Amino acid sequence: MNKEKYCFVIMPISDQEGYEKGHFTRVYKHLIIPACKSAGFIPIRADDEVKTNHIVIDIIKKILESDIVLCDLSAKNPNVMYELGIRQAFNKKTVLIKDNKTSRIFDIQGLRTIDYDENLRIDEVQTKIESISKTLKETTESKKDDINSLIQLLSIKPAVLPENYEISKESNLVLSALNDISKRLAKIEGDENPSSFNRKPEIAEFKINGHKFHSGNQLFDSGNNHKQIGKLITVEGETVYYKNLEGEIKSFNGNEALYERIDSIPF
Repeated sequence: MNKEKYCFVIMPISDQEGYEKGHFTRVYKHLIIPACKSAGFIPIRADDEVKTNHIVIDIIKKILESDIVLCDLSAKNPNVMYELGIRQAFNKKTVLIKDNKTSRIFDIQGLRTIDYDENLRIDEVQTKIESISKTLKETTESKKDDINSLIQLLSIKPAVLPENYEISKESNLVLSALNDISKRLAKIEGDENPSSFNRKPEIAEFKINGHKFHSGNQLFDSGNNHKQIGKLITVEGETVYYKNLEGEIKSFNGNEALYERIDSIPF
């Protein structure tokens, strides 16, 4: 039985300035998912993987554990650059794409990038799906010494381990630490299976502006006729993460007016 292969997709999740609402959800649905499946990979995006209250840990694990990463550089989103940096720091295989609206990024312009039409024209999408799919396959099958990141462009050699190891020493140490943290957190939350892809979220309690909330609560803006804005995921310090009505992960913090207006009561 063949082992399932996963492609973690790094891309803008929320709406970006200069793009129509829901643009990158359409890119994911109509371009990236078909390309990944055509190449034999199961696509995973950060908002598909929110199964615990520890988003950062889950994302870092997926960035390092996934068989390959597909990164969309469009809009030059800072979170995208940060996650790409983690992947490349360990010299792990990655495929880069961007729309033709986004200029090339100086720091990584030496790496191959596939351009696609931001308008997702039907007569061009299929061609790009095939191109991305082909590149995913070729990158997966490429030799270890092929250029995958700035590590190789700068001639910095990663740690050398015996052939029976599939990941570098640094990756192994980081993943071990992350797994240990996940197990400790899972034990506190009563979750006996912290690494499962099908794990259900635990209900956690948080305080926002002095008021009690629970993960999964519907959130309402009391200053905007109690308009529903989405479902609470987690709170880190004074930053509130939630999934909006379109299924996108959004956040706001204590410096924003919404922080004081947020409520879980729809009236």
